[in-house]
Amino acid sequence: MQFSVYQQSHIGGRKVNQDRMGYSFTRDALLLVLADGMGGHLRGEMAATILMQTMSALFQKQAAPYVKKPERFLEEAFLEAHHEIHRYRAETNLPDTPRTTAVACLIQHNTAIWAHCGDSRLLWMRRGQVLGRTRDHSHIEHLISRGLADPSERATHPDRNKLYNCIGASSLPKVEVGRQASLQPGDVILLCSDGLWGPLEEGEITHRLATQTIVRAIPELVEMAVSIGGLACDNTTALAIMWQGSEADAASPLSAEPSVISTELLPDNLVSTTIQATPEPAAATEVDAFNDDEIEKAIAEIRGAIERSTQILK
Repeated sequence: MQFSVYQQSHIGGRKVNQDRMGYSFTRDALLLVLADGMGGHLRGEMAATILMQTMSALFQKQAAPYVKKPERFLEEAFLEAHHEIHRYRAETNLPDTPRTTAVACLIQHNTAIWAHCGDSRLLWMRRGQVLGRTRDHSHIEHLISRGLADPSERATHPDRNKLYNCIGASSLPKVEVGRQASLQPGDVILLCSDGLWGPLEEGEITHRLATQTIVRAIPELVEMAVSIGGLACDNTTALAIMWQGSEADAASPLSAEPSVISTELLPDNLVSTTIQATPEPAAATEVDAFNDDEIEKAIAEIRGAIERSTQILK
């Protein structure tokens, strides 16, 4: 595989950044994950962290060097993260369960498949045209699908932030798995939180990603969203790749750029990841910030549960 990748997150006007992002890859598979901890619930950043850790750990066990059942992997990984969040709540005696939205994309054999819960979004673009996207699990999207609201109201409707699906709620999440997408060199896949897509028109996002490299476009888009949001700006996070395919597809001039990652020579048992083993520290002003012992205990629980669930995913 060959691809270029860029990710960036900005705290915006909030005290704590509850967004998490990262990617893991082997010789033949690439996993992209973005989670947006829900600020209306206690410790949303911990829910997002648990989601990231669970998916990364399962990928490292299942991608040997690729995932044999990608749709099932994504669905089961989201559900396992949901259960891990509930285990964390029970272990820490929290009055409520932390919650997060999430979107993930698994790419292997020049094919992408994605899944999401909530309003963290994915866009699949080719030469500035959107070929695929997730649909938010929100009240406004429900109204649009029934013809009770116009698509132009997505950014202004008073119910645009009301979600009916997330990870960590009292009921099981409804994991929506998208169709398989056949990628071509030059295709762009963007994962982002509502802090990015909320202030920006989709046309602006696609235009910048079509006319610039992702290394230039992503920082500009994040900066624009934060500037528009002002003092009330939400956490703003984006993770994007430009696909180059295999070395046999290296007709694109971008494949010669130093920013392009090539996995062709990796051993089939090696996994590289940017997903942190422990979460970023919370701000000192956060009253309910978790301590190091809680973090280590939660991650140990995640690892133990993943060991128990590995056979289920095979």
